[in-house]
Amino acid sequence: MKTIILLILLSFVGALDPLWNGNGILRNPLQDTFPVPTGIPDLLFYIQRDLNANTVCYVPNLDKSGKLNARAPIDMFWLKSEENGERAPLNYVQRKFAYGIKVRNRGTEEYEVTLAACSKRLLYLRKDSAGKFRIYTRINNKSCTLNRVFIRIMGGTKLAPQIEYIELTGTELESGKVLAEKVQVS
Repeated sequence: MKTIILLILLSFVGALDPLWNGNGILRNPLQDTFPVPTGIPDLLFYIQRDLNANTVCYVPNLDKSGKLNARAPIDMFWLKSEENGERAPLNYVQRKFAYGIKVRNRGTEEYEVTLAACSKRLLYLRKDSAGKFRIYTRINNKSCTLNRVFIRIMGGTKLAPQIEYIELTGTELESGKVLAEKVQVS
């Protein structure tokens, strides 16, 4: 009974807290201070996490004629915000496990994408009505373009971090509103 009362009180206090965003997600003040990547043509989405402001960026892997590379349609790299915004490749472990992706061709320039960090959520790479590649997914059960992924790390080690949740942020296709959803990792 004490647990239920405590949860009710915490829910009430949380609803009044300015860190509570109204979508059922407790905002991490640090994540809101991280820079949004700019100057990256065709940025599909990016991943940030608690450790620092360095960001993993995902872009379409296009050849010189603008055609998507069918074998590796998405390129990813670090944007080292804490090192003057320099770009750097991901290492093998980061590419295969932490921030990597698996891609399955679904037809003409359409791919099913799975993030290593959030394998339960399917993403889809395809062109929008203007011919620009976008990542599509469902956020709060609404069709959206994915903008950002935030990984909340609560401890562990570099090789085995303890992840509390992953937050997906995107733009709803129907309304244009920005939506966020916290996905539990287990």
